[in-house]
Amino acid sequence: MSGKAFGGMNEPNSARLNSPISKSTMPSTTSFNRIPTGIWVLGFVSMLMDISSEMIHSLLPMFLMGALGASAFAVGIIEGLAESTALIVKVFSGVLSDYIGKRKGLAVFGYALGACAKPLFAVASSTGIVVVARLIDRVGKGIRGAPRDALVADIAPPEVRGAAFGLRQSLDTVGAFVGPLLAVGLMLLGSNDFRLVFWLAVFPGLMAVALLIFGIQEPERHLDGRRTNPINRENLRHLGRSYWWVVGIGAIFTLARFSEAFLVLRAQQSGVAIALVPLVMVAMNLIYAGSAYPFGWLSDRMSHAKLLAFGLIVLIAADLVLASGRHWWTILGGVGLWGIHMGMTQGLLATMVADTAPADLRGTAFGLFNLLSGVAMLIASGIAGWLWDRHGAEDTFYGGAVFSLIALLGLAVRWRRLTVDTVHHTA
Repeated sequence: MSGKAFGGMNEPNSARLNSPISKSTMPSTTSFNRIPTGIWVLGFVSMLMDISSEMIHSLLPMFLMGALGASAFAVGIIEGLAESTALIVKVFSGVLSDYIGKRKGLAVFGYALGACAKPLFAVASSTGIVVVARLIDRVGKGIRGAPRDALVADIAPPEVRGAAFGLRQSLDTVGAFVGPLLAVGLMLLGSNDFRLVFWLAVFPGLMAVALLIFGIQEPERHLDGRRTNPINRENLRHLGRSYWWVVGIGAIFTLARFSEAFLVLRAQQSGVAIALVPLVMVAMNLIYAGSAYPFGWLSDRMSHAKLLAFGLIVLIAADLVLASGRHWWTILGGVGLWGIHMGMTQGLLATMVADTAPADLRGTAFGLFNLLSGVAMLIASGIAGWLWDRHGAEDTFYGGAVFSLIALLGLAVRWRRLTVDTVHHTA
């Protein structure tokens, strides 16, 4: 397949990974053994910071409403403001990492901000202090996200890039379910002492920063010519049609996958004890963590478009199960399917961004992708909340299935065009 079919891209691996009809060759050794040590380090850094963050975030709404007397509306505003801040910062951090030609320093700064925010939760005596802590924490997440993903792409050999992103995502998600479990255990042992849990959450955050500083050596990158602003018309054109297609399909995909808070609300409707409701997130993240690496490994051996289509089909199934089911075990089944779809698609989308973006613009590419996907997530969650209030939980998940179907149709159209272009080129 020619580079023209992919908007001017000429990286051989990119064409293979995105072609609907090409097959990969099996490497001489397993992908698992070929993943560089740096990817493992980045994965454990993500895991430790996620443990630290989730120990706090899984308890924060109850702390705000119970200990500080905040309303549910205030909790929603705090979370919305925090996530919006992270989305905006992600773009600038990715652009800055391309401009200065360095990833690690920005990633360290972002993780350090997140770690420094943790003690503020423990000493908070008012909602205002929690707002400040939450914003600092999300700014840190925004700063570290795009440079870290670009660093994964820089370190990983192209032939195992999907497995590398899958491994990092798996370890990150381990933290997402270990953190809440630790919080539950510490609350039981500490007689529901929120502040004790928040203080203890500081330690894995500091460990994450130390591991990143001493465990990662950034590859040398040689910049040609003088430094210019990566976000300009020429560079945006240089990203190419294939990259913008990935961004577009990612945004539509995200519209189909609204906030996981609605999974918790749906579980609450099943009649199970409120104390057990957070276990749906533990279950989802457990399945997500267990499936991310195997599907990342698979993405190095099959068409990305085909695997993404399977992920959308699984999401449609999850939405239908969650829409129609009312019993606890049915809800858990839908949540399990949701976790499988996350494992199939999240590392894959990151790999597709890495493969379709020029190496010198990867930070910018990840920043723009995260921004547009994040905006889509905010819109999706707003639509889901409106459907929930006006029409009930069932229509919320039916709506998600409809958006998934739209994304699947868009993927099919793109797949068909690539096939036609390939046939014409080979003819």
